[in-house]
Amino acid sequence: MSHPLLPLPEPAYALIRVEAPPEVPARIADRLREPGIPAGPIGYEYRPLGEPRFLGAVGEQGAVAVATCGLFGYIAVDVATGHVVQVPGADAAAARQVNGDLDSFDRCVEAVIARFPFYAEDEEDRFGEVADELRGLLSGIDGTALAHNGFWETFCDDVGMGSYPDGDD
Repeated sequence: MSHPLLPLPEPAYALIRVEAPPEVPARIADRLREPGIPAGPIGYEYRPLGEPRFLGAVGEQGAVAVATCGLFGYIAVDVATGHVVQVPGADAAAARQVNGDLDSFDRCVEAVIARFPFYAEDEEDRFGEVADELRGLLSGIDGTALAHNGFWETFCDDVGMGSYPDGDD
C-alpha cells in the first residue's frame, strides 16, 4: 500500500469541516461539518478530498466519499448505516469496513498519528511489535476497525513490513 522510497509527510492530527453534496442526509452532512474529518494525511492511505462526492453505488443508499485511499480508492461514509468504508477504485460493491462511525474513525486516526514516528528504517526488529501495538490501540477504540482485509488491518500489515519508517536516517 505505501511507497517506501518516497518521503512521508509529517503527520499532525487536526479536524477540517467539509460540506457534503446535497444528496447526503442531514445527519451525515451535519457530522461532516461539525466536528469534521481528519485533515490527514495518514501516509499514502488517507488524503481528504477538497470537495466530498456522492457515490451512488455503495451500500443501500450510497456513500459520501471524504478522502482518497491508495491510488484509486476512497474513504467514504455509508449514508444508510453511518459506517466508514473503504471503496477500492471503481468496484463500489467491494466496499470494506473501516470503522463503525465517523467518531471512531477520528479517534483511530488521532491514535495512529499520536504514535508516529513508528520506527527508524534500520529497526527491523521493531516492525512487527509496532504493528501489534497499533492493532491493540485501534481495536480498543473500535472493535470493527480490524475487519478482514480492511483499511486498518492492511495499514497495520504495512507497518509490520517496515513501510512507515520515520525517515530521519
